[in-house]
Amino acid sequence: MSEPHPPSPADRRAGRSADHATAALLGRCTFPERGSALVCGVSGGADSLALLVLATHSGCLVTAVHVDHGLRPGSSGEAEVVADAARRFGASFRSEQVVVGDGPNLEARARQARREVLGPDAATGHTADDQAETVLGNLLRGSGVSGLAGMRAGPRHPLLGLRRAETVALCQAVGLTPVRDPSNDDPRFVRNRIRHELLPLCSDVAGRDVVPVLARTAGVLAGDAELLEAVASLVDPEDAAALAEAPPALGRRSVRAWLTGGGAYPPPLAAVERVLEVARRQRRGAEVPGGRRVARTRGRLSITPEVPAAESAVDGAPVQSRRDRH
Repeated sequence: MSEPHPPSPADRRAGRSADHATAALLGRCTFPERGSALVCGVSGGADSLALLVLATHSGCLVTAVHVDHGLRPGSSGEAEVVADAARRFGASFRSEQVVVGDGPNLEARARQARREVLGPDAATGHTADDQAETVLGNLLRGSGVSGLAGMRAGPRHPLLGLRRAETVALCQAVGLTPVRDPSNDDPRFVRNRIRHELLPLCSDVAGRDVVPVLARTAGVLAGDAELLEAVASLVDPEDAAALAEAPPALGRRSVRAWLTGGGAYPPPLAAVERVLEVARRQRRGAEVPGGRRVARTRGRLSITPEVPAAESAVDGAPVQSRRDRH
């Protein structure tokens, strides 16, 4: 990992320019306290370069991390763009490589690999535009309140109060040339179609820019989700009777948190409902994501690695198949 270099005269001039450009933006960001160590995921795009500039000007001790997924020719050279920007603005830098093969769920797998390298507390450069895209994407997937709340504002997502156009303008103001990622135009990815087709259509139908509307809605629902999560935490997800008797909204949240554990992404609703059916004695067991199975024994639910049916029993009765049985 490279450490910050003393600024050159050109760097100091760039710093003064950045001071002016960032002054109006920092008040809408949610960086941690001055002097805090902060890892920033910086791909070299406008949003992530703006994150780097704003993070350093907020007084954080920034480490810019570039993650190369190796998905397109020349991607490794983008690390040099990030390294140069980190040097100019007084941040440390390191480059990481991950292997993500092409195929189904490419975006999700790349995102997971990047998060594992960056760490759970790293900051990313998602803006209000990304938030709007996330809300619509989660709506299309049938998400509930938590999904429609989108990303939560805070140190991990400090730029949610900014627009994408503002990050582009900031890069121009400080003399940074962002990397252009051609995958952002690839219609294979749902997010790109939401960005280039659905959001413009929604704005046209509404007769106004819907990004602030969706971002504001996400903020309201985030508060609702936090309240429900606090109440649901009082329900023991391993107590089958308590889970079966809880209001469905709380039971679902309790199970979702239990199945997620320390993972990055919650399970689908169908898996949560299967677990609730186990608690209500409507199923003997249920398969859940991660190659696991939830079973009920003497009134308690437990999660175990899935095993062949002939080797397992639930509540004293042999399970005849690995598939869920009603």
